[in-house]
Amino acid sequence: MVRGQSAGHARIMSTPEWIQHRGLVAWVEKMAELCTPTDVHWCDGSDAEYDAMCEELVAAGTFIRLNPENRPRSFLARSDASDVARVEERTFICARSEEDAGPTNNWMEPREMMRILRGLFAGSMAGRTMYVVPFSMGPLGSPIAQLGVQITDSPYAAVSMRIMTRMGRAAAEALGTAGEFVPCMHSVGAPLGEGEQDVAWPCNPTEKYIVHFPETLEIWSYGSGYGGNALLGKKCLALRIASTMARDDGWLAEHMLILGVTDPEGEKTYVAAAFPSACGKTNFAMLVPPATFTEQGWKVTTVGDDIAWIKPGEDGTLFAINPEAGYFGVAPGTSYSTNPNGMESIRSDTIFTNVALTDDGDVWWEGMDGPKPAHAIDWQGNDWTPESGTKAAHPNSRFTSPAVLNPALDESWDDPQGVPIRAFVFGGRRAGTIPLVVQSFNWAFGVYMAATMGSETTAAAFGEQGVVRRDPFAMLPFSGYHMGDYINHWLGLGRKVRNAPRIFQVNWFRRDETGRFLWPGFGENMRVLQWIVARSRGRALAIESPLGWMPRYEDLTWDGLDFSEEDFFACMAINRRDWTSELLDVEELFMKLYNRLPKEMEMIRSLTTSALWRSPKQWEMNADPT
Repeated sequence: MVRGQSAGHARIMSTPEWIQHRGLVAWVEKMAELCTPTDVHWCDGSDAEYDAMCEELVAAGTFIRLNPENRPRSFLARSDASDVARVEERTFICARSEEDAGPTNNWMEPREMMRILRGLFAGSMAGRTMYVVPFSMGPLGSPIAQLGVQITDSPYAAVSMRIMTRMGRAAAEALGTAGEFVPCMHSVGAPLGEGEQDVAWPCNPTEKYIVHFPETLEIWSYGSGYGGNALLGKKCLALRIASTMARDDGWLAEHMLILGVTDPEGEKTYVAAAFPSACGKTNFAMLVPPATFTEQGWKVTTVGDDIAWIKPGEDGTLFAINPEAGYFGVAPGTSYSTNPNGMESIRSDTIFTNVALTDDGDVWWEGMDGPKPAHAIDWQGNDWTPESGTKAAHPNSRFTSPAVLNPALDESWDDPQGVPIRAFVFGGRRAGTIPLVVQSFNWAFGVYMAATMGSETTAAAFGEQGVVRRDPFAMLPFSGYHMGDYINHWLGLGRKVRNAPRIFQVNWFRRDETGRFLWPGFGENMRVLQWIVARSRGRALAIESPLGWMPRYEDLTWDGLDFSEEDFFACMAINRRDWTSELLDVEELFMKLYNRLPKEMEMIRSLTTSALWRSPKQWEMNADPT
């Protein structure tokens, strides 16, 4: 830790010998002068540093050390009740032109926003340590990776970034003397006066800004210490800023998991899939096939569970990396029955936030295996019992764990060249309308599927829940520019690559009239995934529907599952009345994006409308389509 010239200021700094980038040093000095921290600490990413910072967090009351027998080297944190999720209404894309930011993003004129931010950051780190966090998004040295440096006054953010990214000395050395990096500025917005007692979770409960400047590739975040608001390598850099980089340089930065499927002959196929937050993305990324598949030799491995950076290779194939090094997963609903690999990934070396604390020093949340604890301390620090009538864990409570703990981690997850993608899958949480699985007729129809995807809102974003909203590409909260241009970028890229992946849409969450899920989901999703893999390799049959290509009942493997042909037809049926409402809702999105929406989208919407009106009111599969 480097102490400044005088208490409350860090105007003169000495930097470690492994920092050789004069531009970085100058920026840190400038930010220290603005924020007036007491100390400046350059994070080297070592085990010793991580352990020391965790000890400091325990001493500060931010971390509670969990029972080392149950959860070795693991901790629980409880955030302020005002700081529990992404705050989309306080997230801004400050492009020079409001038109470039687009109607689905919040915008403010960049100079006006910077004036506000400089006022907020002035003196914001008084009484605190400024942590300088060099990090790489993606394997060090990868042609798809990007470097960033986060300045933060939150040790919670610093230790979490160590789990979530390749953080520390190696990243700084990769930066060299003049390498490019994305500057990420963060403060919890809670300066301490001399002698003032700190709180366990410092933040600004009333004023928050998460701001992106796409032209200058800068990120400024103020007032929040939680999740993607504070771990600026995650949604801020990896999606909002990276998506603008990708648009300009001809690649894709996507809210996608990446998994590998190995068949009994040993052939591996990589699939990337986009689901909105809390729609089963982590479960799918860590899918455990049913026993009948495992016995035959099928295997699913995880490359990433949340974000994919995808670049065309020389042969026209799209190659993807997971830019992250850890998982920031939703805890409630995670169990050995829903996601055994996820549960194994959090057995040790994990930071839990806003889950419940059991009397034996372990963690618990709704949906976990086994009976509810007779007593626990809930996420707000209150006594809790099953009769309390409240949730013990916040619906958006999280675990932060290293990817290397995942027993199903793909052997190429850290390959700098990335893995070749053969299929894209899109899917939201929809109680009706959308069939279990459909393959697009072609790339443009697939882009339409992705652009019109809808999902019921979840606890991952602050606001009203259970409302269906359009979430194009699962990127509505994360695109760094106009969504119409985003759709156009996808269309254009598909025309430029010679080996474009096949595109599919899935819906694991369809219900019957009683509210019962029609599809068992979880590991059984392997049955759909097997067909997707076979279609992407040209090895499976399908029939034409009004929406795209669909598998017949006999095209899926049913060994070990009692699921009748009638059950399958119910999952796949297309109701014209439902789709009339769907297409009208899509029209509302298209009107919002109209001045930059590619004309193909309107044409495909019209073709879909025509196909539905030339089909039965309730289109159902026929066992003999001839």
